[in-house]
Formats: sequence, C-alpha cells, structure tokens
Amino acid sequence: MLPAVIWISVMGLAVCRPSVNQLETESAEVRSEAIRRLLEVFGMEDPPAALVRGHKQPPQYMLDLYNTIADVDGVTKDPTLLEGNTVRGFFDKLHSDQIEFLFNMSTVAKSEKILTAELHLFKLRPQASLTFNRHHFCQVSVYQVLDSSKKNVSQGKKLLSSRLVPIHSSGWEVFTITQAVRSWMSDEGSNLGLLVSVRTLAGLQMDLKTVHFASGRNHHHSKQPMLVLFTDDGRRAASLEITPKGSDDSPRLPFPSLPLPAAARRSARSIDYDESGEKMPCQRLPLYVDFEEIGWSGWIVSPRGYNAYHCKGSCPFPLGQNMRPTNHATVQSIINALKLTKGIETPCCVPDKLFSINLLYFDDDENVVLKQYDDMVAGSCGCH
Repeated sequence: MLPAVIWISVMGLAVCRPSVNQLETESAEVRSEAIRRLLEVFGMEDPPAALVRGHKQPPQYMLDLYNTIADVDGVTKDPTLLEGNTVRGFFDKLHSDQIEFLFNMSTVAKSEKILTAELHLFKLRPQASLTFNRHHFCQVSVYQVLDSSKKNVSQGKKLLSSRLVPIHSSGWEVFTITQAVRSWMSDEGSNLGLLVSVRTLAGLQMDLKTVHFASGRNHHHSKQPMLVLFTDDGRRAASLEITPKGSDDSPRLPFPSLPLPAAARRSARSIDYDESGEKMPCQRLPLYVDFEEIGWSGWIVSPRGYNAYHCKGSCPFPLGQNMRPTNHATVQSIINALKLTKGIETPCCVPDKLFSINLLYFDDDENVVLKQYDDMVAGSCGCH
C-alpha cells in the first residue's frame, strides 16, 4: 500500500509542477502580449516591415528637425516647437527625367488632421558653361496634376505655389502644397502627382540644364525630392500637471496640530522603516527602455532608447513639501494617521509631471516618420 501512496504523491507533484516547455511558452506569450501593448502605446498594430529589411539613411532634414525638438534621449525640449505631433518625409515614386513627382500617401490615416505640406527640391548649381546666362532669376511654379492627359495645358493642372529663384544659386527650395495633399486625402484617386515648371520672367520655358533639380534616380539620396507632411493624429493626452501643496497658485490647507494616539504614532513611524532600516522616501528613479533589447532597433533611427523613470518610495505622515503632496493627499495622510476611517492607506508615490518623447523611424513604405508621444517620461514624483 505504501508504494502506491508514494507513486500517487510523485504523480501529483508531476501534475502540479509546470514543465520547462510550459514555462517557456508562457514566457513567450507574456513577451508577445507585452510587445503588442507597447506597440499600441506607439499607435501601431505591428512593427514596420523595415524591421526585417534594415533601414536606410534618413534625410538630413528629418534628422535636423528631430535634433531641434528632442534631446539625446528623445525627450521634447519645447512642446511648442513642433506643429502637430507627426512629421513624415515621403520620397518620390516616379524618378522621372522631367520635373514630375508622385508621392504615396497611403500610410497617412484618414483621421489625421493635415496641417502643412511642403515640397522640398534640391536645386543644383548650373554647369560652368551656363554660368554667364543673361537671366539672373527664374519663375519656379508647382502644379497639382488634375488630368494626366492634359497636364501640359492649364485645364489639366492647378497652381499651388510660385516664386522667383536665383538661377546661380544651389540648395533646398521649399514650396507649400497643403491644398493638394488635403484633396488627395479626401479622394485617394485624385493623387496624380505634381508638376514643376521653370520659366523666364518673360514667361518662356527655360532649359532644364540651366535650372536643374536633383532627382532620386541620378543623385545622392541626401538630395532627393521629398514631400514633408505635418499632421496631428488626435492622440494627444491631457498633460499631467498636478500642483503640489504649498505652491503659489494653490490654496493652502492648514496643517492641524492634533495630538496623535500612541498607536497612531507607532503606526506612522513604522511605515518609515522596514527590516533593512530606514525606508526610502518617495523619489524618482531610473527606468531605461532599450529599443534594441525589445527588438526594435531595425526600424527606429533615434533614440536608441530612453529613460522613462519611475516613482518609488513611501509617503509617511506628515507629508513635507519636498514630497510635492496634493491637498487631497495631505487629507488622506491625516485620516490614515488618525485612524479615523478603516481601510484608508497612505498616499501613493506617483508621477506628478510627465514629458513627451519623440521617435524617428521608418514606416512600412520606407518613409521617415518623426512622431511625438505624450506622457512617456516621469518628470517628477510626488505623494498623491
């Protein structure tokens, strides 16, 4: 009988104890769910396919814009610097010998608000044999193509932007084309591209060798034509800005001078200490998010990771101003200390100021995206 009991006991342990494969499966499921939820935070359903292909060098304009609005960790320097919360850089799909361009806008959600759209063209310096051309300026005009069969006549195109450009100059020329992009977003089939004409001040067509813009096919990628689109996806959260007790613009609650019962004094003191000694007061501690460890380094250009920080520590009675308590937290702390109501815990150590971060990455169509995400970094901690 005894061997049977032992056998049953061993079998019971075998059934209760999870196998190594089961633990690995559960761990993989937890990781998969965690990555899925993190993608939701960043407004994505799946990682961009660029993760598999590896990414190219982003255009200098997008790098410069990122460095203007974000620090080395991607944290926003000034929320007012960026129009909207998303900037995309689209590359030309035509690669035509003529000054024609087509940009695929399919990655822009219909719900996004179009704020500004710009066509960026790099003007090359004229050839040496043409430097003594009698013309010093030319008229550069950008048109939206309305009918591909009539784009060379006025009925088949719509003027978007036009201005004088020095013939002997070189560098980036930027034209506003917001009207065209808004019409493309309302009717995807209307996106027939853009046409650029270069004429003399007298209205005559100029030789393209005299005024030459870089194309994506024949010139370095850093000079290829690009459509830069500023949008707002409507995901901006209400910024968390809790005014601490004692600040100039908040009413002050008088701190009561009440005698505490002995039990309450012991309870208040005990929450400051644990077995290892003095308990840590509420404070901000590092929490580094490494995109390479998550497996996202293949499509995120910058930053490589960022410090989200987290809040940890106790909020013992009495709450000092260094703990940045709200009036509510102060009252809760008093009620807890006096044991006036059962089940009332001490206030919690939580973020009371949150900052946004910026990501620069490649999307599924290998466009470059700069996106700002709110409430991603704990700026400071307090008892609430």
